[in-house]
Amino acid sequence: MNHSKFSPRQSFFWLGLQIVVDSLDGIFARAARVSEKLPWFDGAKLDDIIDYLTYVFVPALLVWRALLVPEDWTLIVAGAMLLSSAYGFNRTDAKTADHFFTGFPSYWNLVVFYLMIAGWPKAVNAAILLALAALVFVPIRYIYPSRTPVLRWQTNLFGIIWGALLVALLWQFPLVSRPLFWGSFAFPVYYAGLSLVLQWQNRPDSGGI
Repeated sequence: MNHSKFSPRQSFFWLGLQIVVDSLDGIFARAARVSEKLPWFDGAKLDDIIDYLTYVFVPALLVWRALLVPEDWTLIVAGAMLLSSAYGFNRTDAKTADHFFTGFPSYWNLVVFYLMIAGWPKAVNAAILLALAALVFVPIRYIYPSRTPVLRWQTNLFGIIWGALLVALLWQFPLVSRPLFWGSFAFPVYYAGLSLVLQWQNRPDSGGI
């Protein structure tokens, strides 16, 4: 396979644009009351189809095209990403009524972006991707940033700043600033930490938050 025409920067530019659209489409759909005006049209199903393609299928393809994992492990790793997320997307509680995701929420586009710019050994990349695929099956609740009832505006403001950092990293690629790279982990750590805190506080024996 000829990889000479593969452009990681261009690929992630379009995936980044997709994240912006995905962050706003629900807001516009609710504002336009699409579900009331087109009650026979299931926008949530269309959203899931598009999300699976852009958050899962395309990143799995990038893992293969960018040679991010050992060649013998490419099919296993990409298959784990595709199959675990196929399960995750089809859980009845994939998105909870109180606006959480159940299990690792298939942010493969962001994970693959980080692996692409990090330049870590291929075996390390494979281990990270397989570990995250396993976390899809672990029923930890992760916050839904645009709809979370807890610290919503703070989380979204932090997310916007983080997005700007990712754009800067993409602009610098392939020679990215290491301080900027490591500093950009502040939001993922915050996101995971807040999710775990809320998971702990919402245990059946905790009495809620």
